[in-house]
Amino acid sequence: MKKNVIVITLVTAVIMMMSSCGGKTQAVPFDDGDTIDVAAAQDPTIYGVCGEGTAMNTLQIVTDLGDTIQLDITYAKENNQVFGGLQAGDRMAVVPNNTKKEALVVINQVALLGNWVMPNPLDGSDEIGFRIKEGGIVEGIEQSTLTYKTWRLVRGKLEMISIREGAGEEEEVNLYDIVKLAPDSLVLKDSEDTYEYGRQQAKKPLSDIELEKVSEDDYKI
Repeated sequence: MKKNVIVITLVTAVIMMMSSCGGKTQAVPFDDGDTIDVAAAQDPTIYGVCGEGTAMNTLQIVTDLGDTIQLDITYAKENNQVFGGLQAGDRMAVVPNNTKKEALVVINQVALLGNWVMPNPLDGSDEIGFRIKEGGIVEGIEQSTLTYKTWRLVRGKLEMISIREGAGEEEEVNLYDIVKLAPDSLVLKDSEDTYEYGRQQAKKPLSDIELEKVSEDDYKI
């Protein structure tokens, strides 16, 4: 008899709790954050220098941690994910597979450095773009309303942070897929558009006319 009374009491209490919440039960989260896989959330990119042992389908990289590893780059080559070429001594960024035996994306960071410009989309009269420097430094080229802050490579993508004039101090984070990286061209793509840049050429002198060299005969009377 006592057991029946206890059961009835518990059922009544549950019904009262549901009624007080408008007939809805409140979900209790099972994950309090401790079960998040921190390693999976981190960027797996390997940074280092291209080694002398690099071959046609193998990349030797001396990592920033001092390790020398060999990665098969067959997959990256077949899927056009090797950007900037392989040159011993150049700094590289490599996204490996889970076993860290195969490269999925290979980026030559030295090839990424420099001035990249495109015709102004508004009128095409001027060239606009950005200047990528070592140490995460990036500067705008003929972009008065946009101030670039930093750049970095994240999981094989180029991330650039900037502040747009009139938007206060709010930072604008842009993440681009690298479509092409060649000596004179850089093609980037975001979720909406594709941007084609060329390496900025040195400006030609105002005049190509060569003046005649002065000789002693010019001063004779």
